[in-house]
Amino acid sequence: MSTTRHLVNRQRRLATVAAAERTTAPPRRKGRAGEDDQQSVVTPDLEESSDPRDADRTEEEEAGEARGEQPRTMPRPRIRLPVVLCALTVLLGAFAAWSFTAADGLRGDASRRNTALTDIGRTSEVKGQISEAVGAVFSYNYAATVKSEQAARTYLVGKAVQQHKDMLAEVRAQAPKQKLVLTTTVTESGVELLDGDRARLLIFADQSNTRTGKSDETTYAAAMFAVDAVRRGGTWRISAIDTFTQ
Repeated sequence: MSTTRHLVNRQRRLATVAAAERTTAPPRRKGRAGEDDQQSVVTPDLEESSDPRDADRTEEEEAGEARGEQPRTMPRPRIRLPVVLCALTVLLGAFAAWSFTAADGLRGDASRRNTALTDIGRTSEVKGQISEAVGAVFSYNYAATVKSEQAARTYLVGKAVQQHKDMLAEVRAQAPKQKLVLTTTVTESGVELLDGDRARLLIFADQSNTRTGKSDETTYAAAMFAVDAVRRGGTWRISAIDTFTQ
């Protein structure tokens, strides 16, 4: 439909141009034979445009072309992919930098609080005193119960006092009959946390249980547990015992 309208408008425009040229053409002159010497008029070919965009032009656009006006074109929005990618890269980079800074700050705070990583002297002190304390409170001799009780009063505070009683209750009950001697030796220890006068240590120990009745019989076992420690009066004491059981 638009193509037909385009052809009709084009024919009208060409007819108008041809009429204007005939009006302004010079008068015809007669020749010797009395025949008029006609002024040739150039008529453009009425060929159909091969440009497919002509089918979409309106009458106003065609009239504007007849007046010598340039056809108006609507700007087409373009998605600038490089700009979008650049913006995303900047945002991701900023987020990564923030995450790294936040994580580094958390690690830095933990490192500043845990002086076991930096204060070698205090770390060695707590390891030595707590290893001695563990060996004393977890050793028991049926013939020297006073020594075991004295060790408990010296090295245990807080809830560790009751925990120790519960853990050695069976040993105390069987010791007089079986003449038991329990010996605990710390083989290795590590300070997990050292924050001022508080510490937490992981303890590895060997235990031997000897029955000194009619025939001596000794059994051996290995133990691993953690203890919380506090420093009071210049001495490190065990404040809690964690055997990793419910």
